[in-house]
Amino acid sequence: MVIMISLAHRGGSCGWTLIVLLWWPAVAEPADWSVSPTVRLRESYTDNMNLAPDGKARGQFITEISPGVLINTSGPRLQLALAYTLQRVAYTAQPGRSSQQLDANGHAEVLPDWLFLDARAGITQRNVSAFGPQLVDPALINSNTSTVRTQSFSPYLRHYFHGLATALLRYDYQHVGSGGLLDVRNKTLSLQLSGDNGGRGWNWDISLRRSEMDDAALAPVTMSNAALTLSYPFNSSLGIFATVGYEKQDYHSLSAQPQGRYGSLGAIWTPSPRTRLSASVGRRYFGKTYGLDASYRLRSMLWTLSYSEDITTTHGEFLSIPPAGLSDFLFELWETRIPDPQLRLKTIQVFLAISQMMGTDGNVNFFSHRYYLQKQGRLSGVYSTPRSALAIHLATTGRTGQTTNAIDSVLLGPDQLTLSDRTRQTSVQAGWNWRMSARGNLTIGASHSRAKSLTTSREDRNSAITLGLTRQLSSRISASADLRHVRHASNASGNYRENGVGASVIVSF
Repeated sequence: MVIMISLAHRGGSCGWTLIVLLWWPAVAEPADWSVSPTVRLRESYTDNMNLAPDGKARGQFITEISPGVLINTSGPRLQLALAYTLQRVAYTAQPGRSSQQLDANGHAEVLPDWLFLDARAGITQRNVSAFGPQLVDPALINSNTSTVRTQSFSPYLRHYFHGLATALLRYDYQHVGSGGLLDVRNKTLSLQLSGDNGGRGWNWDISLRRSEMDDAALAPVTMSNAALTLSYPFNSSLGIFATVGYEKQDYHSLSAQPQGRYGSLGAIWTPSPRTRLSASVGRRYFGKTYGLDASYRLRSMLWTLSYSEDITTTHGEFLSIPPAGLSDFLFELWETRIPDPQLRLKTIQVFLAISQMMGTDGNVNFFSHRYYLQKQGRLSGVYSTPRSALAIHLATTGRTGQTTNAIDSVLLGPDQLTLSDRTRQTSVQAGWNWRMSARGNLTIGASHSRAKSLTTSREDRNSAITLGLTRQLSSRISASADLRHVRHASNASGNYRENGVGASVIVSF
């Protein structure tokens, strides 16, 4: 455990908190731990190191060495997954640098049926703006990226009172930091009561929530919300639900006062265990709202479709949990194809990473201190055969600023403040994986995204084609090779192209 704490501590206090607090329940009830130190060696070449415009591109060789550790446990009272990497990069024509990556999450049952604990921590490179050069390889020099550190610590009480309700009292502390660009802390206290009617007639749910937001660039903001939800199942496949509530937020809005009564009405249709459709329509202080969540699954195919509208922030999106439908589906489907869980997870991560070069959904969660009305739609699908898999993802994201753009002058500069007042991003991504042998995989990915400012008419387009080849040389050694071609075009100048090639060896101990 000493190794775990020291490595996580290098990623910040968030990692230290996660490991120390989740380690304690494991003492009372031992669990099976998997601790795998790793070393990754990579040599690569790029013909445009700084993602410069045509005519100014300069090629360079890059050498990387990245020691890390993978930690997993899944016991009856403790689940933990941690991946930490310390990356040291050396260049042929400029000074080297170091960076860290951390992805950790855990859940602990401290007191059976009463006290629980969730925690997450992360360190990763992110795009600052949706406009300009975009992140394609953390080893490249890019003025539009910054290191983001996130942490979330959430103890809660949950208990089922027979014949009455299930009660959930939760405290949630969140922090997002990125040097001098972002420093936001959020503290939330919530209470949720879900009624128990024995599966007959109306179901009810009451939720109370209060948040205190502290952004270093703004005055503190308080958010309160109270809601009642009623649902009624007509039969095993069809049901309706309705929500009424009141919300109050004291940030300084440019339009409607961010408070008032709200409501929505919706229905859920589940004609079979493999098909689900949930749709709703409602109204809040900013206007009508719509929601959609659908999935369709066959033995070797999965489709998901979603649409949502909500008030959001940059730091809130960094801490949101992205849909895991595709990875979960592939992890279960490839159980016989790749029996080793660690190798199977690594193969899926490589597959999804190559097919999603522009981000988790192709659209950029750009840095801002503003509150936005976000309208987001996603369509994802994966089709798998015993030796191949094809994944497709389409996404659209529209944001409209609800607060003044003057607070973003440090991020954008005074001449670009209107750039993010109203934006629309669209993306399409596709990836194909072929299992060449029991130890080898070939993955091809393609993506295209467009970011448009509806207030300034600036439009940037990004395209990427990638090819990756992985080979498991032994139980502890794997090798990979990759190629990529990237294009960036903008009507505000700054067009560039970049080609890269690399080879890696990963050793697990």
